Amino acid sequence: MIKAILIFNNHGKPRLIRFYQYFAEDLQQQIIRETFHLVSKRDDNVCNFLEGGSLIGGSDYKLIYRHYATLYFVFCVDSSESELGILDLIQVHYILQEVVMGGMVLETNMNEIVGQVELQNRMEKSEGGLSAAPARAVSAVKNMNLPEIPRNINIGDINIKVPSLSPF
Repeated sequence: MIKAILIFNNHGKPRLIRFYQYFAEDLQQQIIRETFHLVSKRDDNVCNFLEGGSLIGGSDYKLIYRHYATLYFVFCVDSSESELGILDLIQVHYILQEVVMGGMVLETNMNEIVGQVELQNRMEKSEGGLSAAPARAVSAVKNMNLPEIPRNINIGDINIKVPSLSPF
């Protein structure tokens, strides 16, 4: 069963909120903040399923989400829901965003809509390696034990030559 559908931007501002179980408004706001915190801190190249936050049911519930450009689509569900089915549902909702925006129908030609969705998917795949590179670089540097300044940094296919710096 779907407990909530949350859509918010990269800054945590809610764009669409639907709770299918009663929560007081202040608790809803806490759930939104906690959910945003949980999904926004994750890298784009990790699994889109995670355990529900403490406010929305903990380990009994799952957060299934997808990050598209500037929006997070998050479904809070119980264990009876199929993770892949919910991801398909998120994809359908994303396609709806291509058709209607701000209450206006933008496009009705299915070939154009499918073309735009395919273009978005290709862009996401091509950016996958690039968007993950900064996170991999930070992780690699954090895990390094550096007794002196490195002269060359190699991260996968990326080679960085560090210029010689004069001591202060």
